[in-house]
Formats: sequence, structure tokens, C-alpha cells
Amino acid sequence: MRKIEHIGIAVKDIEASNDLFKKLFGEAHYKTETVESEGVSTSFFQVGPNKIELLEATNPDSPIAKFIEKKGEGIHHIAFDVEDIEAEIKRLQAEGFTVLNETPKNGADNKLVAFLHPKSTNGVLIELCQEKK
Repeated sequence: MRKIEHIGIAVKDIEASNDLFKKLFGEAHYKTETVESEGVSTSFFQVGPNKIELLEATNPDSPIAKFIEKKGEGIHHIAFDVEDIEAEIKRLQAEGFTVLNETPKNGADNKLVAFLHPKSTNGVLIELCQEKK
């Protein structure tokens, strides 16, 4: 893993949250995107060298809707940038981590992504991100 790619925050209302985080960071979000396969709308903020991703459910069965129902709004995941996502998945499986996506899938922001189950990472959902080539 090379660096933290972004921190994902689950929100109920992305427009209201965009306004809130614009006030907090002093700048508007730079990108919005919907990932139909995950049932989520996203909004990205650049904060210095770091990115924050807001996530709003687009349907009641999406992982974000279930997360908010169970835990409320808040930090959903920490994403790490990796050079070779397939090699990293294999390495982490060999280390005993539970990988939720053995095959990377398309994510927001031109990324291939895979997630580690929070039960194997002290309760934190970890996302692996590789820039699509």
C-alpha cells in the first residue's frame, strides 16, 4: 500500500452534506459520480493532499443505506492506493484477511476496487484502490 487514497463518509443527504463540507473545508466538491452497481452517489473533496468521498445511497438495499440504518452517518471506510490490486488481494488473503471482492470491481473516480471485511481489520472497512490503466 502506498498511501491513503481517500476517506469515505456515509451521508443521508449528499447535497446538504456538500454544503456542510464546503463550509468546513472552504472549498466546494470537485466531482460527483454515481456508481449504479453499488447503489451510491459520490462527491469528492480535495483537502490538501487528501481526498474525502461522501457517499449517499441511491436505493434502500445499497450497502450505504444498510450502513446508515445500522450505524448512522459517519466514516464508512478508509481507502488505500495500491499499485497492483490483484497482487495485493492475494497477499492479504495469504496474511489471513477476509477479502470481500476476490476480483476487483469498478469503483468511482476511475478506480478498480476491492474491500476487506471489517471483522478482519479491527472493525474498519478497508478499500483497496488502483487507478485504471
